[in-house]
Amino acid sequence: MATASSPNIDDLFFALAHPLRRQILRKMIAKDGETSPCELSVELDQPLSRLGYHVKILAQSGAIELVRTRQRRGATQHLYRSALKATWAHAALRVEDDPPPHETKRRGEEID
Repeated sequence: MATASSPNIDDLFFALAHPLRRQILRKMIAKDGETSPCELSVELDQPLSRLGYHVKILAQSGAIELVRTRQRRGATQHLYRSALKATWAHAALRVEDDPPPHETKRRGEEID
């Protein structure tokens, strides 16, 4: 498992392999500050449970780091920021649109 000070390149490749994790990183880099999974779930229109899972993967890979926690409405809110230092990873994230999923056709159908 990687940390922000010593990221493992395999962990980073794994983290960047998922399109939602790339979206999360783009948002964090664009904000250039701290953000919580709760805020990201609203911005990306994704369930908090899904965002929390992907944020955990990003943190384990060393791509983001936990900045602080705070109490909010009886719960602990975790605030993260990008810790991505690899130039190649930043270049990979500059591509704004991930490729669309491959279209599939059913037997006997044609794709326009």
